Amino acid sequence: MAGCGMSWLKILGAVIVGALLLTVGILLGHFAIPKGGNGQGAPSWMQTVGRDLSESLLQSFMDQVESGKIRENLKSLASQPHMATTKGDEELVKLLLSRWQDPQIGLDSASEDVYGVFLSFPDPQRPNSVAVVENSSQIFSTRRSEKNVTADQAHADVVQPYAAYAPPGNPRGRLVYANQGKHSDYQELVNMGIDLNGTIAITRYGGAGRAAKAVNGAEFGVAGVVVYTDPADINDGRASEEETYPNSWYMPPSGVERGSYNGYFGDLLTPYYPAKEFTYRIKESEIQGIPPIPTQPIGFEDAQTLICDVQVNVHNQRVIKNSSNVMGFIRGSEEPDRYVLYGNHRDSWVHGAIDPSSGTAVMLEITRVLGKMLKEGTWRPRRSIIFGSWGAEEFGLIGSTEYTEEFYSKLRERSVAYINVDISVFANATLRAQGTPPAQSVIFAAAKQVQTPASSSVSVYDNWRNHFNRISPSYGVIPNLGSLGAGSDYASFIHYLGITSMDIAYTYDRNKTSARIYPAYHTAFDTFDYADRFIDPGFTSHQAVARTAGNVLLRLADSLVLPLNVSDYGEKLEELYSVAAQGDFLANLTVNNLSLDPLKTVIGRFKSVAADFNQRVTKLKEEESPSPLQIRMVNDQIMLLERAFLNPQAFPNKYYYSHVIWASKSSDEATFPGLADAYTSALETGDWDQVRKHLTIVVQAVESAASALEAMA
Repeated sequence: MAGCGMSWLKILGAVIVGALLLTVGILLGHFAIPKGGNGQGAPSWMQTVGRDLSESLLQSFMDQVESGKIRENLKSLASQPHMATTKGDEELVKLLLSRWQDPQIGLDSASEDVYGVFLSFPDPQRPNSVAVVENSSQIFSTRRSEKNVTADQAHADVVQPYAAYAPPGNPRGRLVYANQGKHSDYQELVNMGIDLNGTIAITRYGGAGRAAKAVNGAEFGVAGVVVYTDPADINDGRASEEETYPNSWYMPPSGVERGSYNGYFGDLLTPYYPAKEFTYRIKESEIQGIPPIPTQPIGFEDAQTLICDVQVNVHNQRVIKNSSNVMGFIRGSEEPDRYVLYGNHRDSWVHGAIDPSSGTAVMLEITRVLGKMLKEGTWRPRRSIIFGSWGAEEFGLIGSTEYTEEFYSKLRERSVAYINVDISVFANATLRAQGTPPAQSVIFAAAKQVQTPASSSVSVYDNWRNHFNRISPSYGVIPNLGSLGAGSDYASFIHYLGITSMDIAYTYDRNKTSARIYPAYHTAFDTFDYADRFIDPGFTSHQAVARTAGNVLLRLADSLVLPLNVSDYGEKLEELYSVAAQGDFLANLTVNNLSLDPLKTVIGRFKSVAADFNQRVTKLKEEESPSPLQIRMVNDQIMLLERAFLNPQAFPNKYYYSHVIWASKSSDEATFPGLADAYTSALETGDWDQVRKHLTIVVQAVESAASALEAMA
């Protein structure tokens, strides 16, 4: 019996060993034998990791964008005033959440982010005014509200005209015309022997920022400021009721342009921190960039009546109120940790049909089409897409800035680009795009695929080039991509985070109008009726913007290699350098022993490195099966290039401005902003050390950018 047991154990052992060997053989055969080119048998992630942009999907998206849907969106969005934190604004928060959470056409998820922000409102019981006074009697007072030319102006929630953040007060003084309220305008009055102490300055919009008109005036002893919209600047000179809305697109005589008189952006009490309940807040007395003296906007109808002594009566109130961002998310399939952001602010001054609801209407149509494709299972982006409906933009880009503050680290590490569509249609003549240089290539590619509303045989690109163009050393005659300032929600993304950014809209034919902006801007006449009859009848320009911006979005989200051309930065650097390298600018630098040679050298190095980088990218894209790690590596270099131009120490007196190429400047010199301001200041003060410092800052920034593109060891 013992011998039989031993034999049985030997047989069992042999069977087990044989089974193990067979299993190992099968596994080796499965994973070691090369498969055919169809990828069958490979892990699912290997089959999708090399997925590139689908041109047929792009076309399908554009075909599904409907002008009628955009019109319906705008009619709903602009049906009532929706100033930040008001009932109308809160109702739009609910509307956006319901759209983005819709089971049929919604996104993966949507949320509401709330911030307690510092705002300024007029006192409804004591309307602001500007009065003409004689001795102690008031003989004239400006309108408390605009004239009711349609039912929209009579809506109970129309806010009276006011200058947000202007302090309360009732200064009285002699009226002095100060042009556009620039520092040089006030200085010229002083040079003419006019004593400005205790006066009331009347200025027109344009030339200087709203807040600057009052800040500059206070420096010269001005006691109060009145701001009006000149019909020559906004109406092509038209000033009568017969020539203006509702008979044309021009602003009626009673129209008043409201606005934020905040020279910075973000919540004023919580700079660099999100305005949450627990957040430290500075004292109101420490706030910078807002008017130190009472300020009030009026219409040109009232402006022509003001004479002699006037009194500015401002009763504004400052308060902390809850404002919301509405965020929508589509999760990426291959690179969920890389974000393409698309945003538009939601709040308006009154009905806000053009500013900002034309942009919101476009965003809702884009998300409707993408949401439908998502729910049908026909598409999911390679990278994650984040949509932002920003709150309280009109008070100083608050919602978007608080978002970048709260998610600073994550956004800096993971964001590919930010697309802004604020006012989507200023007018219906041509595309107008602004952006940092790498965005040029993707905007051009998208614009070439969209037909202009005027003709199916003309692309948006060609029409744009016909209206606004420049001669590029690299490409010849191309559309002119404008530069970004700080006028909309892209500001914190580019200046604070260093994220490639762009702004897309349709705009005017400058041969037909010289209007500073569309005439109903920030007035009670910016209504659905105004948009429907005068800005874009048929909503085909809105449709063109939706197709173009959506095309850009899909290219950034789905392309295997990011479609951002780093070499295009070289042209801009050369352009900024050339201004400093000629005329009086160069002569004054030379006299003060300052040389531009290091800057010239480093720009040449950047262009060379960028060209080499593009060659490496081209070779990588030509490979049949490029390495996913190599793709990820070059994409990260493209994504992070913009960050290389940041220097938080470059502009210590300017909140959020750290981008050496795009920071704001007060100088008229069209070169690098810090260098331009330092140079202009040195001409007056003789402090050429600051010029030397900013030359160093620029050289270091360009060197940093070049290094970021070099091949990794």
